Amino acid sequence: MQSVQQSLEFLGNLAASGPVATLAAAFADAGHELALVGGPVRDAFLGRPITDLDFTTDATPDEILALVTPISQAQWDVGRAFGTIAARIDGETVEITTYRSDSYDGTSRKPAVEFGDSLEGDLRRRDFTVNAMALRVPELVLVDPAHGMDDLIAGVLRTPGAPEVSFGDDPLRMLRAIRFSAQLGFTVAPDTAIAISEMRDSIGIVSIERVNDELSKLLKTDAPRVGVELLVESGLAELIIPEIPALQLEADEHHHHKDVYQHSLTVLDQAIDLEKSRAAAGTGIVSPDLVLRLAALLHDIGKPATKRNEPGGQVSFHHHDVVGAKLAKRRLRELRFDNDTIAAVGRLIELHLRFFGYTDGDWTDSAVRRYVRDAGDQLERLHILTRADVTTRNRRKADRLSFAYDDLEERIATLAAQEEMASVRPDLDGEQIMAILDLKPSRAVGEAYAYLLEVRLDEGPLSEEEATARLKEWWAARSAG
Repeated sequence: MQSVQQSLEFLGNLAASGPVATLAAAFADAGHELALVGGPVRDAFLGRPITDLDFTTDATPDEILALVTPISQAQWDVGRAFGTIAARIDGETVEITTYRSDSYDGTSRKPAVEFGDSLEGDLRRRDFTVNAMALRVPELVLVDPAHGMDDLIAGVLRTPGAPEVSFGDDPLRMLRAIRFSAQLGFTVAPDTAIAISEMRDSIGIVSIERVNDELSKLLKTDAPRVGVELLVESGLAELIIPEIPALQLEADEHHHHKDVYQHSLTVLDQAIDLEKSRAAAGTGIVSPDLVLRLAALLHDIGKPATKRNEPGGQVSFHHHDVVGAKLAKRRLRELRFDNDTIAAVGRLIELHLRFFGYTDGDWTDSAVRRYVRDAGDQLERLHILTRADVTTRNRRKADRLSFAYDDLEERIATLAAQEEMASVRPDLDGEQIMAILDLKPSRAVGEAYAYLLEVRLDEGPLSEEEATARLKEWWAARSAG
């Protein structure tokens, strides 16, 4: 955390910058209050980058729009019903919201929006004291009615008033507490943590889309593990993503020193470390990668359903990869993730064990090609997930697996350079197949295409003449059969 003096100087410079100064002058000239609020003020004191410019005012949405239109390059409703207008001023996006006093009625999934009449009242209705600070502009007066500065210095998350009232007004704040604890590295105040646990059932009145947004933001923090642990400890995970706490009941046959839950959290940690390093190396991964992090967290959720007690006291989880992929896709659909994310996460979970057969014996080039083909555009994520899934404390075993995966990646790179594996196709296309076999579009053409693809994967590229001969041989045998 920066010193208060440094932070105030930073905020003063920010207030004097083009977009903020322009906006502040327009509101002051019209006789309206304006204050920079919430995250930007908090992050200025924490020394974190400021990515959003959020303001609050006594002006109504219509008045806000009238004031910003002459001084901005674009304006749009973020949610006029919620009192928020956005604008583009001097190249920066700003959001201005009318003082508010929201509340849930205990049954609705959306808050009933009521506009407030004072900055202090608006701040007291906010989620946490560290987000309930504002800087009046252009006066440069810090307003902190809930003593957020004290909690900022202590690294504590607490609600401005009684947590039961705050979470009753908006139950999503329970998830936001967990997300901020991971994002900021803060501790949730004891009374706030107790209220989350006692009021967890009320999360059911919040829309799935808002829950999805908070869960995604949590997983994209630098260190989401602490937040996932709080989700489980509070009981919220059982209501949102119950497959995660269910992992606590299972012992992992490969990692006897950990249960599957702790193993999954370690895989998440290791996947994030690899994600960051491989993103920096220019491998095509962009950090934070939500798909990868979801796959890492969920990769073993098929184990509870596939647990079997074997002779000799052994435990097996046969096909937990396939079962886990189905469970993950179902859960992510219920959480309203987009189809691309669902498909990618499911594919990664389905394939996350494939590599471990590589250590049992040398794969043929055909097997390597199939590994690449099956991974498709998820190959780089699969590299990371597979490496992260090694959590053994046996250094020799960990090194052996790491060296084996190094070897596999080298073989993939070599074959890719030789054969352009990223775009593996049969040596003849559909038009050529139909011409050679004198066929019209039909299932037989698809079967011929699939046959040639298998030949391509098994043997590598063939000349057009050789591919044609092999196709004719296959067709003759098929027709004779």
